[in-house]
Amino acid sequence: QVQLVESGGGFVQAGGSLRLSCAASGTISSIAFMGWFRQAPGKEREFVAAVKWSGLNTYYKDSVKGRFTISRDNAKNTVWLQMNSLKPEDTAVYYCAASYSGYYGDFDNYNYWGQGTQVTVSS
Repeated sequence: QVQLVESGGGFVQAGGSLRLSCAASGTISSIAFMGWFRQAPGKEREFVAAVKWSGLNTYYKDSVKGRFTISRDNAKNTVWLQMNSLKPEDTAVYYCAASYSGYYGDFDNYNYWGQGTQVTVSS
């Protein structure tokens, strides 16, 4: 079992920044990827970014490349999503997730999910 707790969401004006955190606990050693997904009202949940739990590989949705940065600290069992130059279209509930295997961009491959944190970007 893995427990994930997100924090750091909030309200920000366009062009601003937010940093999301995800604290993981439980069976951490078997995790392959940690990812961030988001879901806007009336839309499907979509991949935002992922990082390999062991290694340096990071992956991003095209529309956030150059603006968002995912990072992790294995010693703290924490993953962050630094979000800069935020746009109104980034408004969504952001979810942290842990995957034991499979393709990092497919939410069906993620085994555990956090409760989500709201990010609202005003124009």
